[in-house]
Amino acid sequence: MSQVALITGGGSGIGAAVARQLLDAGHRVAVTGRGEERLRAFAEELGRPEELLTLVGDTALYDDVRSAVDSTLKAFGRLDTVVANAGSATHDTVAEGDPDGWRDMVLTNVLGPALLIRASIDALKETRGRIVLVGSVAGFVHGPGNLYGATKWAVTGLAENTRRQVTEWGVGVTLVAPGRTETPFWDSYGSLPPGRLLTAGQIADSVVWAIRQPAGVDVNTVVIRPVGQPV
Repeated sequence: MSQVALITGGGSGIGAAVARQLLDAGHRVAVTGRGEERLRAFAEELGRPEELLTLVGDTALYDDVRSAVDSTLKAFGRLDTVVANAGSATHDTVAEGDPDGWRDMVLTNVLGPALLIRASIDALKETRGRIVLVGSVAGFVHGPGNLYGATKWAVTGLAENTRRQVTEWGVGVTLVAPGRTETPFWDSYGSLPPGRLLTAGQIADSVVWAIRQPAGVDVNTVVIRPVGQPV
């Protein structure tokens, strides 16, 4: 029976690229997102394959996350991989930024992955599956006043804390930390950053590589920068 993956924030960017690659590899895939229209457009772009399930929900609300896991299990009968990809950034600083935008970013980036782990761990124990957390280079390198970076430092810690608990159950944990990547992440910034950028597909290559490791192999941390990114 083909494996099943659940991807949060899967309607665009890195999440959508991962979904495409897994579908091409024969997986069945469920993707979540807040925007029903975006998810519908993504499914239509792929020709509405039977192997794709789209689910509207907020990754920072446990009821929504639990519902997504339950719907995936009901539709496909198992769960082998979860990818905590949903994230946002306010692109400001703690000294000069607008606090009104911080709560949503912190809840989505930090609470969201934790809720996904909590909601899916029983199913992943059964399949001896894998948890993938999409972090950031910003979770390893301090940026001046960068609250977004602080949320990704939290994800970096969450990955190892989770690994130390779930490894005894045969569940793997992989943190994939991209550098500058051309995705809708930059829409609220107003422009792309200077210099060479990675593509969502290149990040997806590493996510899928980690997911498709042989049984018993646990790839833990993958940091990916474009050549030329100094920090």
